[in-house]
Amino acid sequence: MESLLISSSSSLTSFPIFSSSKHALTPKPQNLSFNSNARLVLFTCAAQQMNSPPSTEAKEKEVKLWGGRFEESVTDAVEKFTESISFDKALYKQDIMGSKAHASMLAKQGLMSDSDRDTIIKGLEEIERQIEAGQFVWRTDREDVHMNIEAALTDLVGEPAKKLHTARSRNDQVATDFRLWCRDAIDGIISRIKNLQIAMVELALQNEGLIVPGYTHLQRAQPVLLQHLLLAYVEQLERDAGRLLDCRARVNFCPLGACALAGTGLPIDRFMTSDALGFTAPMRNSIDAVSDRDFVLELLSANSITAVHLSRLGEEWVLWASEEFGFLTPSDKVSTGSSIMPQKKNPDPMELVRGKSARVIGDLVSLLVLCKGLPHAYNRDLQEDKEPVFDSVKAIVGMLEVSAEFVQNISFNRERIQKALPAGHLDATTLADYLVKKGIPFRTSHDIVGRSVASCVSRNCELQDLSLDELNSLNPIFDKDVYEYLGVENSIKKFRSYGSTGSECVAGQLDYWIDKLSISRER
Repeated sequence: MESLLISSSSSLTSFPIFSSSKHALTPKPQNLSFNSNARLVLFTCAAQQMNSPPSTEAKEKEVKLWGGRFEESVTDAVEKFTESISFDKALYKQDIMGSKAHASMLAKQGLMSDSDRDTIIKGLEEIERQIEAGQFVWRTDREDVHMNIEAALTDLVGEPAKKLHTARSRNDQVATDFRLWCRDAIDGIISRIKNLQIAMVELALQNEGLIVPGYTHLQRAQPVLLQHLLLAYVEQLERDAGRLLDCRARVNFCPLGACALAGTGLPIDRFMTSDALGFTAPMRNSIDAVSDRDFVLELLSANSITAVHLSRLGEEWVLWASEEFGFLTPSDKVSTGSSIMPQKKNPDPMELVRGKSARVIGDLVSLLVLCKGLPHAYNRDLQEDKEPVFDSVKAIVGMLEVSAEFVQNISFNRERIQKALPAGHLDATTLADYLVKKGIPFRTSHDIVGRSVASCVSRNCELQDLSLDELNSLNPIFDKDVYEYLGVENSIKKFRSYGSTGSECVAGQLDYWIDKLSISRER
């Protein structure tokens, strides 16, 4: 195998160059030193041209690392159909991390020498550097991330690399890599949830005392403080983060060492590799270890619920930004225009948040259907679990980030909201509470206030516009103190139950979130 030199600025230890034959990887007689001017690229120039039109000449294919019992190579169609390197290369960092831990354990258990361990670890570090520098050539004929890295390691360091797969199968290897990746993904999602929560609380702090119509059935219901509504989304996001933390706890068990399905007769130490990789413990059952994808389903379920919450936020704010509502105005930084209508200013980010929730939910459904008919233990079907997970995480991260950006770039139109408040008799329930306090049963109070609202509708006025005589005509229990309950401002003052929209209650909720999220009041 010929080598390609690429300039670099740092130096590394010398490694022998290896070349492929049909059945083995054998060292060439010369060595290449890595120095400040050059680094070794691990693959042939021909491999870099894999996507070029096929030659009419027959080419000998590299023998698979599992190819000992096969006499013929797979066809090009099979190779193209079964490869996963096009997407599972995203697991390279976790794969290398797991291989380092595995090599260290094998050395400690006397299954390889310390010298071989060190050579393997140095080789893996060089491969990781090559990948991150964009110099590594991913080869479709090497199928997946595991075989690409192992074959490249064998090309690089030779015989020691052949010991790395001792007491390990790709079944437990990929399960370990995937759990590590999902663990990192969960941490990243939770961080972005917190950022959105902080943005929401800060927006609430900027809008103290602003009353908006509260809706049920998308019909005006009762007055609420805007702060109260914003904190409702903060609460939902907190549950989203909690679900992810619960999921993380179940993700964090180590399959490595379960091998294909039955474990191994070699004296490995699964607890050592589990500890080295930051897992809670090894998985107890080797069959379960390689076949379980509950952790993926749980992650995608948590993502789907988060996506639904963000979609609801998007829907509400798209409506509020319309001329029909006019309650909020997004800045130009988070708006787009029309290619034909010059006047348009669209809240597209939140429309796409609403839209992308569909693909996150679809990713969950894809995984559920994928897993529903699989017998124990590992099946190749599970190769198809990666893309929906990668897609779901990418989508939910983007949705959280753009939602936080949107929150930071909107303003509420107080004058428009104030003009809208009188419509809808938002204080009707508070008036019913007034009658209850006077000793009237609630169902009777409900009827009295309903007739009061009907009177207002016929006269095109609000409840607070009715005179005391008019109210007494409906029921003589009304007194002049009734006007302390009428109007949205008075109505807000009367809410006092825990968690309600009363000013003091909402102030307490804000204090809780300011402390929990470590938000400075001086922002």
